[in-house]
Amino acid sequence: MQVKTASGSNRNDQGKRLPRKKGSRKSRLVAWVFITPAAVVYAGFVLVPLLMSVYYSLLRWDGIGKARFNGLANYVVVMTDPDLLQIIGNSFLLVFYFTVIPVGLGLAVASAIRSHMGGPFGTATRTILFLPQVIPLVAAGIAWSWMYANSGLVNQFLRAVGLESWARGWLGDFTFALPAMGMIGAWVLLGLCIMLLVTGITKIDPSLYEAARLDGAGAWDEFRYVTLPGLRQEIGVCVTVTIIQALAAFDIVYIATGGGPGINTTVPGLEIYRLAFAHRQVGLASALAIVLMILVLVSIAPVQWFTRERKQ
Repeated sequence: MQVKTASGSNRNDQGKRLPRKKGSRKSRLVAWVFITPAAVVYAGFVLVPLLMSVYYSLLRWDGIGKARFNGLANYVVVMTDPDLLQIIGNSFLLVFYFTVIPVGLGLAVASAIRSHMGGPFGTATRTILFLPQVIPLVAAGIAWSWMYANSGLVNQFLRAVGLESWARGWLGDFTFALPAMGMIGAWVLLGLCIMLLVTGITKIDPSLYEAARLDGAGAWDEFRYVTLPGLRQEIGVCVTVTIIQALAAFDIVYIATGGGPGINTTVPGLEIYRLAFAHRQVGLASALAIVLMILVLVSIAPVQWFTRERKQ
């Protein structure tokens, strides 16, 4: 007689272990055959560079000469240097523009498409709003730098509507350079958020909206009690992706402002590049990269916990 122990192994009624089935071993072998190439690639392009970055962050090295062990001194510099702290703060300020604006507008547009923009018009609207996501970030940075110029489209519009006093070189202004940069990111990421949220809203059971209307719920109540809970996971994906884009921004900043004026739009990704290749401080650049990775993980972990699907 065959019995199954608490550990899951098969034994006969005398307590002897029964041999495993050959099919089980074969399926495991097939699984490892498929997993191994991906695991090797992941280890080679993710784990090994990560470990090397941790190692370099403990060194004082210019990338060419002899490296000297520096302990945690590079991390102390990252956490105490005023310029580096401002640069890290710049990336967190970008979270508002890269995350709050696209997700907020995306929810509003997705709700409007569900309620009033069905059919071909809704499809055309989604396509137009998604276009910025298709445009390469370098091209977006170049186009917006032209639009923000003194004679660019933004200032021409302000002069046309009588707001000439607001016209300025936006990306060269110490006060408005970072918000102007943030609006570029918001414009790029809005299409992605809309597509994810529109896709998610189509999975919500229409009977829930009908039941809410029968109970006398208005548009705001439908949005609050039906749409938002139904889009929990999609909102989590949008927030996670946009936070990572904000904290790890590089392309748009490098093309549009180069980090100026001063360091007002410099972000950690750009500073890591400068430290490593311009100032030849590989250890400090690696330490800043590790700190940035930790900040990204700490920032998205609560989002993942709050928006994960919970069993009833």
